[in-house]
Amino acid sequence: MSDNSQEPAATNFIRQIIDADLESGKHQKIITRFPPEPNGYLHIGHAKSICLNFGIAQDYPAAACHLRFDDTNPGKEKTEYIDAIKQDVQWLGFDWGENLHHTSDYFDQLYAYAIQLIKQDKAYVDSLSAEDIRLYRGNLTEAGKDSPFRNRSIDENIELLEKMKNGQFAEGEHLLRAKIDMAAPNINLRDPAIYRIKHMAHPMTGDSWHIYPMYDFAHCVSDAIEGITHSLCTLEFEDHRPLYDWFLDQLQTPAHPQQIEFSRLNLDYTVMSKRKLHELVEGAYVSGWNDPRLPTLSGMRRRGYTPAAIRDFCSRIGVTKKDNIVEMSVLENSLREDLNVIAPRALAVLDPIKLIIDNYPDEQEEMLSGINHPNDPTMGLRDVPFAKELYIERDDYMEDAPKKFFRFTEGREVRLRFAYYVTCTHVVKDTNGNVTEVHGTYDPDTRGGKSEDGRKVKGTIHWVSAKHAVAAEVRLYDRLFTIADPAAAKEGDYKDSLNPDSVVTLKNCQLEASLAQTSLEQRVQFERQGYFCQDSIDSKLNALVFNRIVSLRDSWAKKG
Repeated sequence: MSDNSQEPAATNFIRQIIDADLESGKHQKIITRFPPEPNGYLHIGHAKSICLNFGIAQDYPAAACHLRFDDTNPGKEKTEYIDAIKQDVQWLGFDWGENLHHTSDYFDQLYAYAIQLIKQDKAYVDSLSAEDIRLYRGNLTEAGKDSPFRNRSIDENIELLEKMKNGQFAEGEHLLRAKIDMAAPNINLRDPAIYRIKHMAHPMTGDSWHIYPMYDFAHCVSDAIEGITHSLCTLEFEDHRPLYDWFLDQLQTPAHPQQIEFSRLNLDYTVMSKRKLHELVEGAYVSGWNDPRLPTLSGMRRRGYTPAAIRDFCSRIGVTKKDNIVEMSVLENSLREDLNVIAPRALAVLDPIKLIIDNYPDEQEEMLSGINHPNDPTMGLRDVPFAKELYIERDDYMEDAPKKFFRFTEGREVRLRFAYYVTCTHVVKDTNGNVTEVHGTYDPDTRGGKSEDGRKVKGTIHWVSAKHAVAAEVRLYDRLFTIADPAAAKEGDYKDSLNPDSVVTLKNCQLEASLAQTSLEQRVQFERQGYFCQDSIDSKLNALVFNRIVSLRDSWAKKG
């Protein structure tokens, strides 16, 4: 995989429907759409829909995918969210070209279609209170009952709707509803709302409107106006499909798109409800929408995820009708596979302790050749400085170590990566008995980590030259929650399951000097540690900050 690869997706039931429609001549050109509401940032669940809709547009001849902002609720929408959504779609590798739309582009047409429904006696202005509307609606076992305002005349309804539009009524005073069937088994067909009064300025239309269309009405009509052929949505809209079709059956629209539902993406150890994500951000449980622990695409991008890994993940989980929760390890496997190919290697010591090689000349320094990638010779070699004083990981030394501990302990010889064989001779401790220095001697005939006499050592550890090392802050990210399905927790609030160790910040880590030259976009494997990249917000030239993208292996497998 690479960031620029766009492999055709495997077939699924939606593509089979499209294939049949093309073969039968029902459609000559396929048009899909991705219609986010700009009331928050996109997350990995949206990535599945983006890959599906834009992927179809890429794979079929003369096909197109529209990016349409469902901007019908100005109280919750921000330009910030619109800009972030555009960036996320482009980052994933997709382009809407000239097909950028807003539901607000169609406000005049939507209003005209609402008038059309009233003239057909298919819609009316209801003046019941919100509480009475709820009571009149009934429930799953009891039919609803007609509103006393259901039989208003066509002229009265048109007049009232016009006054609603012009701001002559208070919010909640009236509501335009479709006239369908208050006894319908499907509650969505019990005279659903079409327009509600909102005295709010709109980012695109200003103060022109005092009423805004409801999703079920605006969505299907906007699809029809744009000539969408296949309106793909998640399973929670399956019960809304009869209403989608009812509106289009009544109206004289230029097209009647086919709504098709598929299962949404649910990922374990996180939440993907926009409401819950808003709570986490606004309650400062995380540092913002781009917090690397969140499943938002901006957070994943900041953490170091690659677009190719996300596209591969979406391809692997497929498109089905069955809801399920996907294990985080599946996403991380796609990520590791991509990073293993594209990430050069480097040495970094996260919990440093000094290693002093007593028989190495005090003033001597040398450059050793480090392999940039074990499986890609085109990445070449790099110079790694070596001197008398080094840093190694604190847990690479153990006092009175067992035989199967193949790192430093007194009397044991270890290979330093790219460098020499070194034998631990003794350690220095502080007054509390803590080891502050490890001392050893090196064999000068083992340069490059190979012995001329053919002897073998079982342990190889990484290191950095103390004189040449670059200090950095390193953030180790992990699961955001401690339980697999926090949203379904039966007791307490889902936030009670937040993982207190979801980020561990390490100060004064010591990195190979070459890492100071990496770009913000460069992903690197710290040997034996995991995959890392610079934090795009906090990292500075004189104060480096690296994020762990993912560990080298799934550390949660044992916890399952």
